Amino acid sequence: MRCCLQAVLSPLPVSPTEEAAITVSELGEFGTVERVIARSGLAHTTVVGPGDDAAVLNLGGGLLVASTDLLVEGRHFRRDWAPAKDIGHRAAAANLADIAAMGARPTGLLVGLAMPGDLPIAWLDDLYEGLREECQPFGAAVLGGDVVESKTLILAVSALGDMKGARPVTRDGALVGHRVAVAGRLGYAAAGLAVLGRGFRSPGSVVAAYRRPEVPYAAGPQAAALGASAMCDVSDGLLRDAGTVAAGSSVRIVLDVAKFMVPDVLRDVGTAMNTDPLRWIFTGGDDHALLACFPPHVELPAPWREVGWVEAGTGVRVAGLPDEGRELAGSGFAHWG
Repeated sequence: MRCCLQAVLSPLPVSPTEEAAITVSELGEFGTVERVIARSGLAHTTVVGPGDDAAVLNLGGGLLVASTDLLVEGRHFRRDWAPAKDIGHRAAAANLADIAAMGARPTGLLVGLAMPGDLPIAWLDDLYEGLREECQPFGAAVLGGDVVESKTLILAVSALGDMKGARPVTRDGALVGHRVAVAGRLGYAAAGLAVLGRGFRSPGSVVAAYRRPEVPYAAGPQAAALGASAMCDVSDGLLRDAGTVAAGSSVRIVLDVAKFMVPDVLRDVGTAMNTDPLRWIFTGGDDHALLACFPPHVELPAPWREVGWVEAGTGVRVAGLPDEGRELAGSGFAHWG
């Protein structure tokens, strides 16, 4: 459950009857997750519990990292927008990025699949080929799972990882004076989604970015080795995910718009669609870049690039674009948003 732990407070007392009538839509994503966490308990092996990119458990011989995601057809993917192999890559990447965001190395996936009976077996073969290929560079694989019948096609993917002796890098460790940096692409997948949503299939580079993210997996363990104080996977938009780091760490994250280069392809797509490409960069998800905070003395190696700083305060501020920054401050993907 990737959500900053925030108390869900009501300004007035709520009776049990009134509380029973509250829906998850009214409570919102963060409130719903917080409510689930409050009723979930805590394992005695827990090192990092619910609320971060992944959980971390101490099993005696080392630290196990685990994360899970659901992907529902029509909500997270469309078969007419991407072939099965790309959907497999995308599903694996979304989960393996959570492992990297803790500073760990992926070791495998568990895949649950709910599917209609008329799903072509060739589509299923290609899906698992994509899952396998995304795992292959780490020597990881699909370790098991389950299949059930369902009218709606749903993938439930759990990723596992190994800290390899390093400490987990959580979302709640950002310190005032540290630098904020990102690794990986931003805005490409959001531009690709916009293109597909208009019924087009080009430019191919942004459509491919949406279909099959290029996740900087190695940058996660690299950041941990460099002494990163906080880190997260950018899956719901840079502003939104940076906001969870800011809230969890009780600091303000400042993003300097001058540090963000707008690639020509995003500028071209933005012009064609009458959209400021910075909106995709700051609020688009699904590229699965990594954001981390580093001590000021650390020299940042590639692919990390500095984009801001940590200061006293709360929330996220976009420096250098004050009006747009205020408009974007609450933006990003949220369930029941």
